[in-house]
Amino acid sequence: MAKIMSTSSSDRKKVLIVQYSQSGQLTRIVENIAGPLIASESVQTKIVTIEPEKPFPFPWPILTFFNIFPECVYLEPPEIKPIEIEPNERFDLIIFSYQVWFLSPSLPATAFLQSDIAKQVFKDTPVITLIGCRNMWTQAQQTVTQLLSQLGAKLIDNIVLVDQGSTLASFITTPRWLLTGRKNAFWGFPPAGISEADINSASRFGAAIVDGLGKDKERMNQPLLNGLGAVNADVALIQSEKIGYRSFRIWGKLLRLIGDQHSFVRKIVLIVYILFLIGMILTVVPITMIVKTLLRPFLKAQHQQLKEIFEQPSGSGTERKEEFTCQ
Repeated sequence: MAKIMSTSSSDRKKVLIVQYSQSGQLTRIVENIAGPLIASESVQTKIVTIEPEKPFPFPWPILTFFNIFPECVYLEPPEIKPIEIEPNERFDLIIFSYQVWFLSPSLPATAFLQSDIAKQVFKDTPVITLIGCRNMWTQAQQTVTQLLSQLGAKLIDNIVLVDQGSTLASFITTPRWLLTGRKNAFWGFPPAGISEADINSASRFGAAIVDGLGKDKERMNQPLLNGLGAVNADVALIQSEKIGYRSFRIWGKLLRLIGDQHSFVRKIVLIVYILFLIGMILTVVPITMIVKTLLRPFLKAQHQQLKEIFEQPSGSGTERKEEFTCQ
């Protein structure tokens, strides 16, 4: 059965937190956000961990890592273990945390969103999404938003924590971490993953959630986390995401037609795709970034509009951040 931590009281606001983390990083973020909820006498908190029937490895063997991308982008869920939620159990708020794999929600996250239990608990329920990723998340969030809408859920907030360092640096540090398990700083590159400061300061979101629940904001479908710097959309990456996602869809369709993940021929074609992807990263990506930099002054209004759209519903403002930051 899936792992569960909970507090109990019949008259508290009930909050369900759903998580899955390979490296443990997202679990640490969840724990920091959950801390104020668990400590509150007015909130009953249940944390459930999605567990695939066949665990995904970490660190990843390189072919195993790339071999799952067709299923990721086409939302083909793996089998997961049953999650202990009582029949007809309802929650006042759900915090759904997930990783981004190949510009899509991770396979365990997809599996949960397509499960029967999700159909039960998400319907007519306010939801906060929580993302921990490298820095490209807008395509995945669009997918999750659509899945939540199909479940009848009400998305009221989104929290995004991204890896430290520049986009260029994370092109090196994140794959190194995923494929070797090493996340330390090296050769002038920062450590991989989300910074310790960002992980620790995530507790402000938990404090604001407790405050918002106390004011029944979730019942009015109002954001609980506005003014806390919950999400900062990097407009410069949005077009790159769209191009990358389109590539994953095209090659993913081809690989799925060739065979399943155990197919030898599929693995041969996958190696060709990996070489193609490396070539794209070394050539097309830098050129695209240079062109975007040159065009940025002329597209300022358009970029600001895109930024505001993708930062909804929580926004990137920080005017309430000090109020909920633990001293």
